[in-house]
Parts: sequence; structure tokens; C-alpha cells
Amino acid sequence: MSLRRRSFRPWVVLVIFSLFAILSAPSSAQHPSPGSGKALTVERIYSQPSLSGRLTRGLAWTPDGKQLSYFETKGSGREAKTELWAMDAVSGERRLLVATDKLEMILPAETGRTTQATGLGRRAPALYQWAPDGAGILFQGPTALAWFDLKSQTGRTLVSGKAALADPKISPDGRYVSFVREHNLWLVSVSERKERAVTQGGTEEIRKGELDWVYPEELDIKTAYWWSPDSSVIAYLEMDERKVSQYPMVDFSSPSGEAEMERYPVAGGANPIVRVLVTAVSGGEPRVMDIGAETEIYIPRVNWLTDSKHLAIQRLNRTQTTLDLLIADTATGKIRTALTETDPNWINVSDDLYFLKDGKHFLWSSERSGYRHLYLYDLDGKQLAQITKGEWEINSVNGVDEAKGVVYFTATEASPMERQLYTVGLDGSRFTRITKDSGTHDVNFAPNAATFYDTYSNAATPPSQTLYRAGGTRIAAINENKVSELADYSLLPMEFLHVKSRDGVMLNASMIKPPNFDAQKKYPVLVYTYGGPHAQVVRNGWGGANFLWHELMAEKGYIIFSLDNRGSAARGHAFETPLHLRLGAQELSDQRDGVQYLKSRPYVDGSRIGIWGWSYGGHMTLHAMFEAGDDFKVGFAGGPVTDWHYYDSIYTERYLGLPQKNEKGYEDSSPVKYSGQLKGKLMIAHGTGDDNVHFANTLSVINDLIEAGKYVEVLAFPGRGHGVSDPPARRVLMQHVTQFFLDNL
Repeated sequence: MSLRRRSFRPWVVLVIFSLFAILSAPSSAQHPSPGSGKALTVERIYSQPSLSGRLTRGLAWTPDGKQLSYFETKGSGREAKTELWAMDAVSGERRLLVATDKLEMILPAETGRTTQATGLGRRAPALYQWAPDGAGILFQGPTALAWFDLKSQTGRTLVSGKAALADPKISPDGRYVSFVREHNLWLVSVSERKERAVTQGGTEEIRKGELDWVYPEELDIKTAYWWSPDSSVIAYLEMDERKVSQYPMVDFSSPSGEAEMERYPVAGGANPIVRVLVTAVSGGEPRVMDIGAETEIYIPRVNWLTDSKHLAIQRLNRTQTTLDLLIADTATGKIRTALTETDPNWINVSDDLYFLKDGKHFLWSSERSGYRHLYLYDLDGKQLAQITKGEWEINSVNGVDEAKGVVYFTATEASPMERQLYTVGLDGSRFTRITKDSGTHDVNFAPNAATFYDTYSNAATPPSQTLYRAGGTRIAAINENKVSELADYSLLPMEFLHVKSRDGVMLNASMIKPPNFDAQKKYPVLVYTYGGPHAQVVRNGWGGANFLWHELMAEKGYIIFSLDNRGSAARGHAFETPLHLRLGAQELSDQRDGVQYLKSRPYVDGSRIGIWGWSYGGHMTLHAMFEAGDDFKVGFAGGPVTDWHYYDSIYTERYLGLPQKNEKGYEDSSPVKYSGQLKGKLMIAHGTGDDNVHFANTLSVINDLIEAGKYVEVLAFPGRGHGVSDPPARRVLMQHVTQFFLDNL
């Protein structure tokens, strides 16, 4: 589950309504005044320029790894001018690649749509890709593709029209650009600019080389087609959506009730049927890879082997307990199983598969030990070495230097609350930590693995971007992103601590105390939660607007507290699995242990503890308010899942199994079952255009509350998506949330 946005029409007016009258007395608490410095406001936190600063956009390595290109913008609004620059990966020296006037000339026109003036003034900079030889750059617009030749400083349009296109890729030999349009895969020649369809018969129901909604959302797969290394063939997914249910996304501003139908497979319902095919660039009938007769499967990853003759296909069963790594002979379509992973709970897929250039070995990561670690295999599936081990986990493989025989990866070895970069030999020797600063490092290696750039932050500092050599020697700052205005607010420190659960497990937690804190006084507490799998709120990294809003609330006299319960990220797979077949129970138990810890502190007013969260955090807020009313007095739930029967198949079945086999688990995991037990004050916010957690979730719990005679305040945001993230809506939302807690806590 993620905070995805759904676009909305700019003329849709924000509507906020209360379903029931709420009678609440104004708070009589006297909030301590903040120390020196200005007071934060909702208006400032959710307005531009961002108090998180602005990171450099468009960072991309040249194919040889010797340069790092990026967009540089000067000015703002209609006066903004953007250029494309490059930084030398050895010296850190910068040079201009493409000037503003050339960029404005080459950027593909946005046919049939307009945007606000940002970046270049006329339109925002397009996405871009480097040609394999480094001599040209492909720019992407919504309906067009353009090619820019760096030597001559001239550009030409490759594709233009009214139909939207997506997922463009340059072939490894640089001769073609592929893209998806109208549910088919297309090619255009870079030299001749001639287009042709690679697939035929693609429709909304049967997508060829194009992903559906649920695959990228829940399997984090980013594309549905792959070029072979020698550019001779393309492998692609065919997704048959005909049996997948359609969910109407109603435009409530339309007098006629217009609706956009979204293919959304619900838990226990029909999934897309997926095939893997390979087609020659020269033409001919595509060949189907024989992945088996069973159609109740997922294909979460596809990778080419280095010989361009074999394809690695990962096949996951519907219950997500068995993952097979299949090796397909693309000439015949026949497959063999290289290895199989099984787990009694569920398997988390990763992007860590890497085939070595020798064509004989590959890297594979597994959580079989309870923590994700790296292993070395041969192509027959024989394990040759366990490369990493310990009670910590690999987050991602960032680079491989085969000449030196080392792999670079980020991991939680230093702390679950941090992400650090490490290196280790392919035989498991020479384990070394590279990054040193405590906090969160998001690393991107050059193709030659000689250098990397690091986006680094900690709990008190917005992210910065720096260029390093592979060994960790600093080359140059890309963007220090110093936000001088933050010093005006005298931000309060975040303290990290540990809370012991009732069964003896140490849980990570954080706390922000009000200014002029006095341990002899009693303070109300605001608990922030997410609680679900693959997420983490207690982390030594910049928290952006949420963190700043917490600072605002601390200034108003609240202690801000967060706890990562079992199920959350960074503590290993074994830490997640107590959630299996029953969501909400273990998480709430751990959160209540956090409340007991708070109540044991002499400076906490145990009768004034509130809770809030978004998405799964909204779901957890409902569990807390309905089932733990003695602990939580006030709650705000944003975009909450209220009934798991409504949520998508891949995410829900991963943790709860099929509803046909675990109906009691579904009922017990859905907070609507307990809504009649509500004691305190509750507010819910939801976007009516949420294509992730549908608005029906909120309507469902409202109906149950009505039948129970309960009162609840609801904020509805027409057309907004899951995050309700556009600045006007966010400001109104958070102003209401702020006042809601001030009035009731």
C-alpha cells in the first residue's frame, strides 16, 4: 500500500462537510509558548518554497559512468529558466550540456493539455534518457518523444500525436526507441523516425507490454517489457484483464454522474492472467514462454541473462508462499527451475537478482534466515556462498564491481533506524561500511561502479546530495540544500528510545517534547502511526511536512510519540510475520504497550492521548479508537482501509490469505466490526478520487457508525487521490486536523 496520487480537475472546488454535528468544548489547556524563534504555521508548512528545500532534479548517469547530468533551474514561476548540466565524476567539475533555449525548443509539446508554468516557464522539464553511446538524449513528453544530438546541439521529434505514450526505452544498440501506446508496444527508428507496432491486438482488456494498476502498486514492478542485451528481441508481459472487476471512479462534479472504470482486482476476486512472450525486432510471430498451466500466479520480475538467449522469470503463486526462479530458452520457450523459495507466511520480492558477466553465476537475496541477505549461485541453482549474514537486513543491491569482485549494498547493520552503504566480496569477505554519518543514505551508483551519489538526511536535517568515489571519498557537493529559514523556527530535537512489549520484545520509538519542557507538568500526547508491513515511522531521516507539523503541535504543548510495532519494516521478515492471517491485532497490542509506557512517565497526562495516521495508519487509528477507547481519547484517520474485502488482491491476500479460506480473519481484521464501541472523538478524511483505498471504505464505516448512533466528522476531498497532496487541499485538511486536536485533546 502506498500514497499514490490521482489527478484531479483544477476547476473542482474543495468541499468539506460534517456528517454529524460535533459538540466539543474548547480546550482549556494552556500551551507553553515556543522558545526563541518564529512559530510554525500550517500555511507555511504546506506552501512554497518548501521548508524541506529543493533537491536537484533529473539526476542521471551517462552510460560510461563518467558524468552525472541534472537539471538546474534559476528563478521561479514564469521567470524560471532550466538548463541541463553535467558534473565530471572524477573531478566534480560542472559544464553546461543543453541551454534553456535549446531545451524549450526540443521538449515535446503537451498536446491536448496544459500545465502551470514551472521549471522552463512554458512546461515542466520532460523525463530524459541517455543514448547508449552518450552522444544523444531522449526527451519524453506525454504524447511525444524527441531526440537531441549533443555534438550538433540540434534536436528532432521522433514521435508526436494526440495519443498518450509511456515507458519509452532506447535499445541497447541505440538504433530504436520503444514505447507503449494504446495498449501495444511500438518502435521508432532513431535515424529514420519511422514507427511500427511490435505487438498487435492490444486493448484495455488485453495489455501487451503494459502494466495494469495492481502490479506496480503492490509488486513494485516498473515495466512490462525488456530489451535483450544484443537488441535483437524484446520480452514482454501480456496481461489479460477481462475477468478483473471494474470499479467506477465517479466524478461527483459531473451533472450526469460520469465515471471512469478502473480495473481493480479485489481480495478473493479474479486477477489478470499473465503470459510472458518474446518477439524478434525483425518481425515474426511472438513466442510464448512455457511458465506452466496454472494461471493463478504472479510474474513479479523478468530479467535477461547476459547471452540474450535466456530469460529469468520469477513466478509467484497466488498465496505468495512459493517463488520459483525460472530460466527460459527464448528460442524454444521451454523453461527449467533454477531455484525455489518457500515461506509459511509470505514471500517479499526484491530487485536484487544480478547476473554476472561470466554467464555462469548470479546474485540472489533471500529472507530464509528471517533477515534478507545475499547469496551467490551458479546457473544450475547451486548455492556457492552466503555473502552476508547477521541479525540485520539488506535493503538493496546498489552496484557490482566484477573486476574487483565486490558488491555494494545498503543495509540496517548499524541500526534499523538508519540506512548505510556497505561493500563485501562476492565470497563474503572484506565486509566494510562505507558511509559514516548517522542517518539515512539513499545511494545511486554509476554504471561502472566507480562513483555514487548519496542523498543523505537525518531526523533534524533535510536531504542533501553529494558525489563520492566508491570507497567513500567525497568528490563534490551536488546540492547542499541548506534551508536557512529552518533556523528561524528553533526546531525541537527528536529523541529515539526503546519500549518493551508485554512479551519482552524491544520496540523502537521516538519522542518530541514541547519547548520549555518541565518534567513536573502533565502533557497531552499525540501518537503518530502507520503500523503496516513495509513501512517505518521511527527512522533517523528527514520526515518532511509530517515532521514539521509534529513540531508545530509540540510547540502547542503536545508530546509527539511514535512506535514501530511488529509488522513494520527494517527489523527482518521474522519481525513482520506476527501479522499473518490477522491484521490489526499485534499492531494494536504493541501500540497499547507504547501507551502503557507513556502512562508510566510522570509528565504524561494518561487521560489525554490522541492518535493519527494515514492509509494503513488511518486503518490503525480506527482500530485504536474502536478497540482501545480507554487508551485513546481522540483520533484522526486519513484515507483508511476499513474493510479488507474492499482492498486489492495482491496486498491483502499476501497477509490475510484468500477470504474464501480465512473469512474470520478478514472480519476480525476490519475495524468496522468494532465501530459500535467508539467512545472518543473521531475525524476521518478521504479523497473521493482515491484509486488505491476507495472512498467506499470510509462510507462503509460511516454507515456502521450511523447504525450504532455514533457521531463522527468527515472531510471529503472531491477528485483528490490517496494522499490528498495538492497544496490547497493539504492546507485546509491540516488546518482542520490541527484545530480538531486542539479542541478535543
